[in-house]
Amino acid sequence: MVPKAQPEQEHPQVTSASPLRVPDEPVEKMESVESDGLTELRNLLLAPEQAQLAKLQERLNETEFRAEEVGQVLPEAIRLASSRNRELSTALTPVVEEGIQASVKRDPKILVNAIFPLLGPAIRKAIAATLGTMIQSLNQTLEESFSIQGLKWRIEAFRAGKSFAEVVLLHTLLYRVEQVLLIHKKTGLLLQHVVNTAVPVQDADMVSGMLTAIQDFVHDSFNLKKEEALETMQVGELTVWIEPGPEAVLVGVIRGNAPYQLRSIFQETIESIHRQHGSLLTSFQGNSAAFEICRPDLESCLQVQYASHRKKPTFVPLLVIAGLMLGAVGLWSFLSARSHQRWRLYLERLRAEPGLLVVAAEESWGKYSVSGLRDPLAVDPSKLLKETNIDAAQVISRWQPFQSAVPQFVLARAKSLLNPPGTVTLQFENGILRAVGAAPQEWITESRRLAPFISGVAQFQHHVSVDSDVSQTQSLKKQIEKQAVHFVEGGSQFVPNEEEILQTLVEEVRRMQKAARSLKQTLHLEIRGHTDGSGSEQMNRRLGQRRADRVLQFLVSRGFERAQLAAVSTGTNEPATREITESDRALNRRVTFHVTLMAKAEGRGSRP
Repeated sequence: MVPKAQPEQEHPQVTSASPLRVPDEPVEKMESVESDGLTELRNLLLAPEQAQLAKLQERLNETEFRAEEVGQVLPEAIRLASSRNRELSTALTPVVEEGIQASVKRDPKILVNAIFPLLGPAIRKAIAATLGTMIQSLNQTLEESFSIQGLKWRIEAFRAGKSFAEVVLLHTLLYRVEQVLLIHKKTGLLLQHVVNTAVPVQDADMVSGMLTAIQDFVHDSFNLKKEEALETMQVGELTVWIEPGPEAVLVGVIRGNAPYQLRSIFQETIESIHRQHGSLLTSFQGNSAAFEICRPDLESCLQVQYASHRKKPTFVPLLVIAGLMLGAVGLWSFLSARSHQRWRLYLERLRAEPGLLVVAAEESWGKYSVSGLRDPLAVDPSKLLKETNIDAAQVISRWQPFQSAVPQFVLARAKSLLNPPGTVTLQFENGILRAVGAAPQEWITESRRLAPFISGVAQFQHHVSVDSDVSQTQSLKKQIEKQAVHFVEGGSQFVPNEEEILQTLVEEVRRMQKAARSLKQTLHLEIRGHTDGSGSEQMNRRLGQRRADRVLQFLVSRGFERAQLAAVSTGTNEPATREITESDRALNRRVTFHVTLMAKAEGRGSRP
């Protein structure tokens, strides 16, 4: 679009001779409008940034904000600086020292309370060391006071003007490392110094300087090679051992004759110091405080060994020997008497037990032997042996089997062999075995045949009547226990066509109840639930119980008394067959029955 031409009068003529002039009032209005627009546009675009800049300016102006931020990052900054170099520690040391001095001047009690937990252990340690030295000297003095050698040493102490303890220590001491010094090899300055608690403290720096000067003198006087050094010096009663290292020298001042094994300890110590603190030795600039950590290594070299001049007695007094012998004899007599008493009690127990016949018994020097006859139904002799606290390894037992004529054993053998029904009672007296009651004819015939073979039975008498009810009861019992009711897989529902089996079961149980009443007995029927092998044991137990309960409820609904019935679950413990096929598993999903006759008169059950 082409803009329209404006009228001429609105545009004044501009020439080179006259400059362009615009009225002041319109220009000011245009600038004001333009400024307001830019301000509004800047506020719209930069409002969030302006707010943040204002807040940042406020934080810079407020010292409280800056102090809080520095406090948050200062601990981490100090930790990082300390882990990287030691400049921070060097810078803070004067400030901390001035602070401690000012605190002590202001209130010394603050520092005293701070170091109080350390003062007690330090004082106790110093006292313990002093007491240990005193007790050691006292013990040595007492050991030698009342001997001939002690009298000689007392005379020597009197003549020499020394104390008796000093003379004892002088004669009993084999060797003692009195001082150990660690000296810097290049500068000859003392790095660390330890002294035996029994030795007066000496000026270690003076000793260090003297040793350095002596070594320099030896090198210069005898033209020794650089790697060669002075190793031993003898100064009166003292021997100085020098063990050199690459950066430091270990010096030991020894009184007495030290064994060569001690030098190995010195060598291991100087090697350990170089291995652990080699950087400190290399960078040593005159401050020996850093070598306080070497003190335990140096203290391990302060070894002492004393010689005992007390002669061991060459004989033991006769009274002591006699006492020991009497004690030994008394102890042996007591143990022998106790063992004999136990053996006697054991034999008495054996002879008192029915079915055991002791033929021979011997006792010799703590060893025992016994032989005899034992009925298989008699008590085991080894159980009696344990009860008398006799070691079974010391007893040799020889028992031959035999059948005893004791009535209780004869009667037990008769019951086991004849297996009488619950309606028959066996009695044994004076070699005569009697059978009383009612039983089937076949049992009576079999008992007559077997009774003469029972050991101890001289005669068999029976007062047993042939009872058809007994025979019928036995037959019905077998039929009931052959019955099985089957169930569907995983449930307690009867499989189809099981009603006929259940009805037959009801009739047989009723007939057996009638026969049992004629024998003055009551019938008890146990219903056992079975399952196949699928599923867990816990699930199978519950499923077998549900199946047994289902049959029990069925019988109760047919008029049977609940007190005469019991439902139990056997799970998979009594399978009818091995489960190879599905039909095998189906046979195991069943309920079976067990019949027991309870005698009314005696109130106890017996299986017919």
